[in-house]
Amino acid sequence: MVNRLAATVVFLTFGLQADSFMAPLRSSGVSSPTLFMSSVDVSDVRVMVNGMPGPMATAAAEACLRKGLKLSPIAMTGPDVEPCKIHLVDPETEKMSAVKLIPSSNVEELEAAIAGVKEASTLIAIDYTHPSAVNANGLFYAKNEIPFVMGTTGGDREKLINDITAAKLFAVIAPNMGKQIVAMQAALEDLATKYPSAFAGYKLEVTESHQKTKADTSGTAKAVISSLKKLSDDGFSNDDIQMLRDDESSLGFGVPEEGLGGHAFHTYTLTSPDKSVQFQLKHNVVGRTVYAEGTADAVKFLVNKMTTEGEGKVYTMINVLEQGALE
Repeated sequence: MVNRLAATVVFLTFGLQADSFMAPLRSSGVSSPTLFMSSVDVSDVRVMVNGMPGPMATAAAEACLRKGLKLSPIAMTGPDVEPCKIHLVDPETEKMSAVKLIPSSNVEELEAAIAGVKEASTLIAIDYTHPSAVNANGLFYAKNEIPFVMGTTGGDREKLINDITAAKLFAVIAPNMGKQIVAMQAALEDLATKYPSAFAGYKLEVTESHQKTKADTSGTAKAVISSLKKLSDDGFSNDDIQMLRDDESSLGFGVPEEGLGGHAFHTYTLTSPDKSVQFQLKHNVVGRTVYAEGTADAVKFLVNKMTTEGEGKVYTMINVLEQGALE
């Protein structure tokens, strides 16, 4: 699907879709791995894309192939998905890779397969699974010493970051992976810091539309709202977000019919107390390419950090952007 981008003022967005995947945990303890490596060659890296055959995970896997990364021969899939081998083909480069999908419920097989890959390669995971699996999967990656890029939204984000920080594991955790979206968020954060309450008294309204299979509220919307609230002093909460998850409502919101299966449309409106002034920000995306490619860039960023940094830590996509690692 070709990306169609629409922007008023500056913006784009990021949406997620996946089946339910939760990694098995044999204990609640989190190890503190030492993952500093004097040299990590990208050619030795294997990327374990968890969440396939979900469309977002599949798009991320294709983007990895497109950007010269090699996929792990195994990946974790949902507990209700039958074990199988899938064959991925990037439509642009025609690069191919076969991946065996192992259900997260098959604990021994999954951990043995991971150990086998790690014997010969540097393993990095990408997670596009399900909001309900975010925290368990984070602990799973820490337990098995697998650096990761977490694109799945939802879960207890504070706990996730605290767990991975305590484990000293290399990770990129962000609500979206798109270059333009990340730049937008960074600009808004800076604006809110420099000019707090610049829109004092203005009322905030937010509407977001995603494909009907998306389980949670947009992580991008939550991040943007956090900055807008500092600018407006509005009592808006995430519960006030108007979520659209049915085709009729999405079409009425401007989503083209071909984008119903994968889109992320957002509109934020700030209105003055007397309703004489109104500001509106929009960021609309049809398709998944923009954030799938950002995810692959985040993997390359982690490879660099694993080589140059003495200890693992949690990074954001703003860190990736600031380093100039988004292509």
